[in-house]
Amino acid sequence: MNSVRMQLLLVGTMAIWGLNISAIKVLTTYFDPLIIACFRMALAAVIINFTLIGSRQPIPLLRISAGQWLRFALCACFMIYGNQIFFTSGMLDASATNSSLIMALSPLVASILAAAVFREAITGLRLLGIALGFGGVFAVVFSSHGAAVSGPSWGDLKVLLSMFSFVVGGMIIQDLARQFNSILISSIVYTLGAILLCLHTLAAGSVDLSAKALLAPGLWPWLLMVFTGIVATAICNMFWNRAIAELGVARTSLYQYWIPVFGVGFAMLTLGEPFTLWHVVGLLGILLGTYLGTRRAGPKLAGAAK
Repeated sequence: MNSVRMQLLLVGTMAIWGLNISAIKVLTTYFDPLIIACFRMALAAVIINFTLIGSRQPIPLLRISAGQWLRFALCACFMIYGNQIFFTSGMLDASATNSSLIMALSPLVASILAAAVFREAITGLRLLGIALGFGGVFAVVFSSHGAAVSGPSWGDLKVLLSMFSFVVGGMIIQDLARQFNSILISSIVYTLGAILLCLHTLAAGSVDLSAKALLAPGLWPWLLMVFTGIVATAICNMFWNRAIAELGVARTSLYQYWIPVFGVGFAMLTLGEPFTLWHVVGLLGILLGTYLGTRRAGPKLAGAAK
């Protein structure tokens, strides 16, 4: 895919994910976190599977080795099951400011893991990009009305574990992308993850799954649930997994700096929060950080390669 088009798709994905955080926060006031996670992932799995069938690409399920199935299962456990269990439950009482800063650590964690697993070099430019991006997130978050770092809570810890699970899952996708296309990877991972979440929900026995309980919130929350399942989860994660396959998890993770920017932007539009100089500083930091952090190293000179 053209690099400019991929970058635009990633920025658009971050815009939807920024809105999705607020949507999940709203949904936790209507539904148990397990119901939210289970329904979103199951709906996403259905949409991704229909997309795979519609693409008419080969589906070599019988040619997948036991070792590859193990990697698919591990990816589903980390990127879907663990990520959703920690994220949806953490959003119940996590600090919004702390959560934004925790999620902004994702590019640093991804770069360290990519260096350890794939031997990707952590260049000075990438470190500068990570620092500028994190600084930009810091400026944007703390320019918001009433923003302040609070003491750590169990919710914040769950958000941290959610972020780490997502990054580890991305590492496995980068490895799987050497043998499989991104849509097939997304299809298998989300199907397995959705099954795990549904089994967990049934085994928990603490969630009321009766029709009366599920329909009690009304139409609007369910429409919001459909949006998060189809758009924010299925469509956006197919773009995300394709980006990991093309750019690698370390470079792709840098785009997550945009999530709090769009989150604050939506707050300005819907709540009338003011636009300040700190927003400009933060935006410039994130723009420059993303540019520096996603640059590929130039080719070595012929003499230096000897």
